Amino acid sequence: MTIGLVGRKCGMTRVFTDAGVTVPVTVVEALPNRISQVKSDKADGYRAVQVTIGGRRPSRVSKALAGHFAKANVAAGHTSREFRLSKGEGEALSTGAELKVDMFKAGQIVDVTGTTVGKGFAGTMKRHNFAGGMKSHGNSVSHRAPGSIGQRQTPGRVFKGKRMSGHMGVKNRTIENLRIVEVDVPRNLLLISGAIPGAEGGRVIIKPSIKARGQARRKKLAPNKAPVAAKGAPAPKAAPAAKGAAKAEKK
Repeated sequence: MTIGLVGRKCGMTRVFTDAGVTVPVTVVEALPNRISQVKSDKADGYRAVQVTIGGRRPSRVSKALAGHFAKANVAAGHTSREFRLSKGEGEALSTGAELKVDMFKAGQIVDVTGTTVGKGFAGTMKRHNFAGGMKSHGNSVSHRAPGSIGQRQTPGRVFKGKRMSGHMGVKNRTIENLRIVEVDVPRNLLLISGAIPGAEGGRVIIKPSIKARGQARRKKLAPNKAPVAAKGAPAPKAAPAAKGAAKAEKK
């Protein structure tokens, strides 16, 4: 499955397993993911499902988008998101329907994408984990300085991409291979083990893990088998028999 879900990060808490072990989880509320368009190979050249999230007055969107939502018979949303469909997936999807958390199950491995928390203007030690200057006597006001950034006369400039102070955070980041601990269908909540990017209230995208899907496909194509001896290789030696068994055979 490649279809994802757009949700809102609600915060972190702890849950107890049946064995009494506490697991830190992040609570994600699935926003109303209304299907506004289902794309096909014949009409669009590829298969995908487009969803809109949130609510907005039709007068606050462009006429093109208002007509797009009206054609699908869905309420206008803040933004739209598109998920590609693999072969044989999404045959039952139709415009006007809604994606909910029941598309996931407890124990499933997912990837979560979000926008990291903004840190403002940060120095090199915080932004790039620099070690800083010496703390010894005589190193005055240079404890957190970045150090030299240029060269001599040749080339006589600072190269682009030099790690320096600057704006930190507000980047799209994906945390891979997170496990869903619990699915709360009545309240449309997902409890995901571990931390996910973004601040509370931030929008996140939950999708089935790409690596887990690839691993399952590889196991299906080439299941584990006993190693086969190459042609001309000596046959494996038999295990030595026990001393008692050898004596019994001689008698």
